[in-house]
Amino acid sequence: MADSVTITDNRSGQSIEIPIVDGAVDSGAWSKLLPGLWLHDPGLSTTAECDSAITFIDGDAGILEYRGYPIEQLAEHSTYLEVAYLLLNGELPTPQQYSSWVDDVTHHTFIHENMRKRFLEGFHYDAHPMGMFVSALAALSTFYPEAKAIFDPEVRYRQIVRLIAKVPTLAAAAHRFSVGMPFIYPDNGLSFPENFLSMMWKIAEPRFEADPVLARAIDVLFILHADHEQNCSTTTMRTVGSSHADPYVAVAAAAAALYGPRHGGANEAVLKMLHSIGSIEQVPDFVAGVKGGNGRLQGFGHRVYRNYDPRAKIVRQLAYDVFEVTGKNPLLDIALKLEEVALADEYFISRKLYPNIDFYTGLIYEAMGFPIDMFTVLFAIPRTSGWLSHYCEMLDKDTKITRPRQVYNGSPRRDYQPLGERS
Repeated sequence: MADSVTITDNRSGQSIEIPIVDGAVDSGAWSKLLPGLWLHDPGLSTTAECDSAITFIDGDAGILEYRGYPIEQLAEHSTYLEVAYLLLNGELPTPQQYSSWVDDVTHHTFIHENMRKRFLEGFHYDAHPMGMFVSALAALSTFYPEAKAIFDPEVRYRQIVRLIAKVPTLAAAAHRFSVGMPFIYPDNGLSFPENFLSMMWKIAEPRFEADPVLARAIDVLFILHADHEQNCSTTTMRTVGSSHADPYVAVAAAAAALYGPRHGGANEAVLKMLHSIGSIEQVPDFVAGVKGGNGRLQGFGHRVYRNYDPRAKIVRQLAYDVFEVTGKNPLLDIALKLEEVALADEYFISRKLYPNIDFYTGLIYEAMGFPIDMFTVLFAIPRTSGWLSHYCEMLDKDTKITRPRQVYNGSPRRDYQPLGERS
């Protein structure tokens, strides 16, 4: 076979030829030749845990596509709710389908009063919004026990709609509680991004009027964050979902993975870095320090991209649109100088370290008034649709329960010693 690899067991001389299909080889063939011998792959960085038709990434070429549609086209022409429909259903909706979908989501944004009064208000006054958000997602499972009927199409659809509709409400509620502000009910007369901004920022006005530029910016950022293939949180979603857990606890688990600073906290790290640099004049010294092993260039490089992150190009322009409304974030000049210096330095070029999406999103969120504690929550709102898309795909393919192997390197067999005989 032309597109194949041949593996030989040098202990026995036996060989097996394995075809290459869609850039991967079947591990089942490997195990037939080498039973009990596992591939040691910490971080699963060279292991395809599943096959998926949702998101395509070519990291070397800087390409990102949802269901075959380039991210650049979706960010320019689409809306977040349309993209969520695309991710979940595989095709862009017709006008009738879109209208019905938006209506369903719009009319499921409210949360149960007990969730607000007895659950969210039970947190300590300085609870982190993301901790409240993760906990509230899991708690939703107790409000909708029918969600455990995961193979009933109508039941599953209702939970998908509820989750996508309610995550902005929970996110805004967590923020307002953390800063001592009263809860704001959803406004069904507003669009998805406008409603979120209303629940975040409304004070006493009869209706919150979001600036259309800022509402569109939120919508675009939600599109860019909706899915990103098999990252840590999506793999967590599939792992938990493979046990046939209901979608609420599975999304809560995925959000918990996102909570970790290595995953969802990257834009926060960028802001801290820019604050620490302090001024444009300090950029060359900072870059020299990074090259010397002192510090890290946050917001550059990516686990899968070896080229300019296609989302970063979109967000870079989006930042200018936002700053026209909010005023320029003073850190922008430092960021631009840092980008200029790094992209002209062979040290970073040879390592293929280009700006990623996180390099600019924190600047935008800060300019719009979001506190740093909310950055990961803002990531989780749109990623919910991506997580649910993978959850449904996994269930529809009747994926086995996730059960990876390990390489054991602990103590050999030994006998138990009574407590009094141990030294």
